[in-house]
Amino acid sequence: MNPVLQAGTDDALHDDVKLLNSMGYAQELSRTMSGFSNFAISFSIICILAGGITAFQGGLGAGGGASIGIGWPLGALFALIVAAAMAQISSSYPTSGGLYHWGSILGGKGYGWATAWFNLLGLIFVVASVNFGVYDPFFKTLIAPLLGITPEMMAPTLKLGGWEINLFQTGFIAAVTCSQAYLNHRGIKLTSKLTDLSGYLIFIIATALTVSLLVYSPVPLDFSRLVTFTNLSGSEGSWWPQNGNSAMVFLSGLLLTIYTITGFDASAHTAEETHQAAANVPKGILRAVLWSGLFGYMMICTFVLVMPDLAAGVKQGSGFFNILLDSLPPALKVTLGIGLFLANYLCALACLTSTSRMMFAFARDGGLPASSLLRKVNQTHHTPGAAIWVSAFLAFVATLYGDAFVVLSTGCAVFLYISYVMPIAAGIFAEGRSWTRKGPFDLGVWSKPIAVLATLGGATLAFVGIQPPNDKVLYLILGLGVMMLVGWWGLGERKRFQGPPAIQRTDAVVAPTARPVTEGA
Repeated sequence: MNPVLQAGTDDALHDDVKLLNSMGYAQELSRTMSGFSNFAISFSIICILAGGITAFQGGLGAGGGASIGIGWPLGALFALIVAAAMAQISSSYPTSGGLYHWGSILGGKGYGWATAWFNLLGLIFVVASVNFGVYDPFFKTLIAPLLGITPEMMAPTLKLGGWEINLFQTGFIAAVTCSQAYLNHRGIKLTSKLTDLSGYLIFIIATALTVSLLVYSPVPLDFSRLVTFTNLSGSEGSWWPQNGNSAMVFLSGLLLTIYTITGFDASAHTAEETHQAAANVPKGILRAVLWSGLFGYMMICTFVLVMPDLAAGVKQGSGFFNILLDSLPPALKVTLGIGLFLANYLCALACLTSTSRMMFAFARDGGLPASSLLRKVNQTHHTPGAAIWVSAFLAFVATLYGDAFVVLSTGCAVFLYISYVMPIAAGIFAEGRSWTRKGPFDLGVWSKPIAVLATLGGATLAFVGIQPPNDKVLYLILGLGVMMLVGWWGLGERKRFQGPPAIQRTDAVVAPTARPVTEGA
């Protein structure tokens, strides 16, 4: 038997390796993740305890309670539509760097190359924005006081011209990012155990937080708040400048949901490390979105219901959460604070896993500078070591931007959903033509209608995401577009880059020495 296909007595693993081989790749990464672990990594990245808290002001400061009570379900429905379309494609092509492969196979190598850059930049922004949130508010306001660290100790700055760098914040984020890279480097078994823990932790902490806030609520619950639209744009503490267009204000509030429920492409990026990937990857994507949407809705609705005054809550900025926690007994507040900090740390850990697998997969096909280095797999731990550390470094650099969180969170949502929608849009035209083989998850007659809805929704999201004050995201999109055009045409990438083996005319040849990895560190 071809050594690439030797998978012991595990028939399911044998089928996984055989399918991967048919797409032109050897089994180099350690395929040890279960279906639950594949779900947990996406659920950990979505992490309602991260975006649901750090980006809450983006919703509340737009249309008030209605942006939460009505906006979250609408945003979650859109995310589910996109997830369903992605799940179907992932079932057909379960590889690391999924979106890049899907875009290439369904739309051509240039289209896939562009998809890869949008996805990669979005993933780097995800790691950066989550680690920024690990520091502020979770460490800065919840953990630091427990360690006796005062605000003055966290205030030293370095001035470089007109640019100020908070040295404590920068050092903290650097240390956190390095620790996450080290854990990722040590192997997918360790990482998946931690993200499995994160999955359970999110359920437990979100439930405990919701129940605790309701039990100790300082105000009577007024459910009409959840459907009352109040234009809070331009008010003190709001993310959004004054805007008299109520529809645009409401759409801006949806970015809370979209930023929170994103990153579920992690299930696809870890496909080559998942057992029965063609079935478990689409399940992981859909379950992560469904459970996040449900638990996240209950949690953020509770924030609105127990807040003494919504306008005052907007004025507090990220400090609103501390005000909510102040109503709880001290021991409970400390316990929840530690749990929130750990959940956010593990969220960023999972984000880095996803980013490194995307970088590895793109480099494996020669799509990145220094591809020969970034595609290397550590023979001890069976992880893409160089891709992990480079991803971590780029994410850290992104956090050095002064107004980091708002731009990074909006940017990652826009870039990721563009990369999600690109292969979905290509699939509308490829289905039934070049795309004839479906996997175990098949939407059937709903395939194209769902893909059309996802594409239209993605275009709307991109439009909303570049409105002030996030016009910097437009500059990033234009900059990336110019970079891609220069690279593709000016630097000759269209001639050099061949794309994944599945779209090359010659049959892909897998190195006979590349044996399947069934045991990992």
